[in-house]
Amino acid sequence: MFDFFRRKKAQTPTDAAKPEGAQERYSIEELAAAFPSREAESDTVGNDAAEPRANVDAAVVPAAPATHEIEATRPPEPVAEPVLAGVAEPVPAEVIAAALDVEPVTAAADPDIAAAAPIAPTHAVAEPAAPGKPGWRERLRGSAFARSFSGLFSRHPRLDDDLLDEIETALITADVGVSATTQLVESLRRRMKAREFADATALLAALRADLVAMLTPVAQPLHIDTNAKPFVLLTVGVNGVGKTTTIGKLAKRFKDENRPLMLAAGDTFRAAAVAQLQAWGERNGVPVVAQGQNADAASVAFDALQAAKARGTQVLIADTAGRLHTQQGLMAELGKIKRVLQKLDAAAPHEVLMVIDGTTGQNALSQLRQFHAAVGVTGLVVTKLDGTAKGGVVFALAREFGIPIRYAGIGERPEDLRVFDAEAFVDALLPESLGA
Repeated sequence: MFDFFRRKKAQTPTDAAKPEGAQERYSIEELAAAFPSREAESDTVGNDAAEPRANVDAAVVPAAPATHEIEATRPPEPVAEPVLAGVAEPVPAEVIAAALDVEPVTAAADPDIAAAAPIAPTHAVAEPAAPGKPGWRERLRGSAFARSFSGLFSRHPRLDDDLLDEIETALITADVGVSATTQLVESLRRRMKAREFADATALLAALRADLVAMLTPVAQPLHIDTNAKPFVLLTVGVNGVGKTTTIGKLAKRFKDENRPLMLAAGDTFRAAAVAQLQAWGERNGVPVVAQGQNADAASVAFDALQAAKARGTQVLIADTAGRLHTQQGLMAELGKIKRVLQKLDAAAPHEVLMVIDGTTGQNALSQLRQFHAAVGVTGLVVTKLDGTAKGGVVFALAREFGIPIRYAGIGERPEDLRVFDAEAFVDALLPESLGA
């Protein structure tokens, strides 16, 4: 830009005739070329072919001798606001209201109302499962077992070995176990060759009967011995299976049965486990005995049993920290808790309830084997069956150990901790008909 004024213009006959010292004047075109405007350099929307326009303020001409004419200054032209491409204009509230078929919302005139805190979003609360067998089918239809059998008979409606092979594959992938699956399939194959089945519907009915017969011996609800004051229930299991949540749901169930009970916060290792159990106690109106973080779990159980005896409590539920079944030192601590309880009551604990995650699979067999050797498990609770659990591990546990299955968790609500029902469980996993 400054080079424009440094360089000299070419001499013309007219310039040579001018007196020495006269001020040079520049035309508008020359000034526009030296000072190009931004509007001319940028591309404007809808005016791509427009010629560049000089955005030049008034041409300032220095004072000249009186003998020369003073060039009049040119007033600046109005500059239009540039149009930005890709920027949408705000949609009026009336247009949005008309599209949504609602009343338009106007800005609040009161500054106090306008500055009020926004309303916190509300979270949907899960509804409890329907009572009876429909609730089981509703929550277990997403399991791998139910998905495997949902279209199996519709794809293979004929009675042949291919159908039995598909049933065998579905049972194994659903974690029923190789031995239990082999027993079921060989029984069906033997009966099919004996022509006991008229069609695939009869075979489906026979499979249902065999599965129910496998679970019926272990479908035993928990019985509270009223002569034991208190009835001590010790919960065990690996990490993350839902022991503390199961205790809260059991407390709600026993409270609804008008049973005086007490909770012992024995999980002193996991962060906030004591606070979680205390929250369940406050919600259900149940006293909780706790000693805080990193306290001795056996000491907590001992104090809770003493307090329950003094108050005449009918049921005492003791929580324990989750532990891997492969850690022998941690498993030995469970034996210590049991021995400490037996110093006050030789029959305690009256029930050792192991909580098993339904999504675990065949690893649940080794877990139960180690916990049963350490503390003598007397009952099972299978949780999280409403998610992606395969569900077949229940049959493997029943066939290998024969330990009673007390409860099954099919949802998040306290009401979704159901007393285990063998027929309802099997009916929820198998299709209602061949075309279902």
